[in-house]
Amino acid sequence: MDEKIDSREISEGKKGGMNAKVFIIGLPIFIIQLVAVYFILGNIMLSRFKAHSEAETAATELKADGHGKGEKKGAEGSSGPSNFFFTVEDVIINPAGTNGQRLMLVSVGFGVATDEAKKKLSEKEVLVKDIVISTLSCKKLEELNQVGYKDTLKVQLSKSLKDIMPDAEINSVVFSKYIIQ
Repeated sequence: MDEKIDSREISEGKKGGMNAKVFIIGLPIFIIQLVAVYFILGNIMLSRFKAHSEAETAATELKADGHGKGEKKGAEGSSGPSNFFFTVEDVIINPAGTNGQRLMLVSVGFGVATDEAKKKLSEKEVLVKDIVISTLSCKKLEELNQVGYKDTLKVQLSKSLKDIMPDAEINSVVFSKYIIQ
């Protein structure tokens, strides 16, 4: 009988030791996983929230800019804010973070009020293409796939062109092609 008691004590001791090892090793691993999930989801949710708020801000700015310029041009006798469009056709871009595995094909039109402004843009076509490429290539695929983010891109492209070419008088930006593969 003494032998049976000893074997029970030994087996109970092993069970208690195994539970302690699982607790000592498993709890920190669980905590590390929990922290990793928190940061990953936090960053994803934060970037989506930022993109959504930027899109709302961009849409508001577009409406404000469009109405103000439309009234100003109407007072000068012009029939509309964007009578002419300068287009940048079929620009292929690698979005940020894709390592060249994904491509984006874009055609962008810039609305201007006069033919002179359109000619100024066509004279600096290389510069306009560079602005389109540099603006879009720094965006992540998740941002580019969001429907409302296109308005943000339009505002960013317009501001970038106005910063470099203040006399261009861009009234609108439109995408005639927006394909992500």
